[in-house]
Amino acid sequence: MTFHTLNELIADGVRGRYVLVRSDLNVPLDGSTVTDDGRIKASLPVLAKLTDAGARVLVTAHLGRPKGAPEDKYSLKPAATRLAELAGFKVTLAGDTVGESAKELSSALQDGEVLVLENVRFDARETSKDDAERGAFADELVALTGDNGAFVDDAFGAVHRKHASVYDVATRLPSYQGDLVRTEVEVLRKLTTDTQRPYVVVLGGSKVSDKLAVIDNLIGKADTILVGGGMLFTFLAAAGHKVAGSLLEEDQIPVVQEYLKRAADAGTEFVVPTDVVVASKFAADAEHETVAADAIESSSFGVQGIGLDIGPDSAAAFAERIKGAKTVFWNGPMGVFEFAAFAGGTRAIAQALTETDAFTVVGGGDSAAAVRTLGFADDQFGHISTGGGASLEYLEGKELPGLSVLDR
Repeated sequence: MTFHTLNELIADGVRGRYVLVRSDLNVPLDGSTVTDDGRIKASLPVLAKLTDAGARVLVTAHLGRPKGAPEDKYSLKPAATRLAELAGFKVTLAGDTVGESAKELSSALQDGEVLVLENVRFDARETSKDDAERGAFADELVALTGDNGAFVDDAFGAVHRKHASVYDVATRLPSYQGDLVRTEVEVLRKLTTDTQRPYVVVLGGSKVSDKLAVIDNLIGKADTILVGGGMLFTFLAAAGHKVAGSLLEEDQIPVVQEYLKRAADAGTEFVVPTDVVVASKFAADAEHETVAADAIESSSFGVQGIGLDIGPDSAAAFAERIKGAKTVFWNGPMGVFEFAAFAGGTRAIAQALTETDAFTVVGGGDSAAAVRTLGFADDQFGHISTGGGASLEYLEGKELPGLSVLDR
């Protein structure tokens, strides 16, 4: 694919013009407090470029999954407030998306200022499956830009969605690829084309069903796939082991068994933990002990035991695989990193990524949150992706609507 870039738009001249920017402000909140502002910081460079060039910037974004109507807990106000604190330009939040507040404030916008429109998912048309409904909403967004508007997609975390603010507006305005999206695509190309080997993929998270398509596509491409998180128990069950009360997707056992067979024939090695940290219950203060991965029901907690992290031997083995790689993609924590007692596996993976000379990519919101929660800095890794779902769908080989509509 080739795209018109942000630099081309700025070279054409944007002073006094309205530029509609799809940003990713979908940040985690504790009440009204932003607990991880990584995506907001990642959105700043494009907004700064445009405001420095004199554009009048309208930002669309979503937060959470409201049901197509305004909900206070999903308001963009905390994200917009944090954006204003970080920015070197004026930021205002509209009280709606395409209503009277948006119209009034956008008409009053001055060169070099930013207006954040309220959560686009407060309008049910944003995510509608009906092309006409989405198109009508897109028309109202585009109308805010006047007669000479432009669109910049800088929300990689949403490019896999055929939504009005991502897809349909791009068919109605001169459209450009934002720097964040451009960087994400360049990084993902390194994971799919002319990848430096050995290529190690680390997959975690709770459910193997969330990763089936990417696993399917990586067999024969990755040299090694390290399996952790809740999904590891389905792999253990597929090998015939009991997993007590650990998370298990029984219906996926045959699928995993088929993948393991295919991988052996295709030259991709699956590495499953040899030890597991088992707890008496799902709680930060739960009693816990480390046992062999094939002896989970033999722990002190019997059939009630719950595996909440990979064990230290597995963490060390995974780290060695990472340090011997040339390319590493990591998606999903190894355990319940939010609880200190079960963060060891995730910490070991993050530490190994900081110590290798490999090209490293941390993909997914949970993985990004984990490394920051555990005290690592973004610049210790090759790249931290802002779009977990989009990254996985790209690696699955799927077409991403938000990219395809920008393709020139």
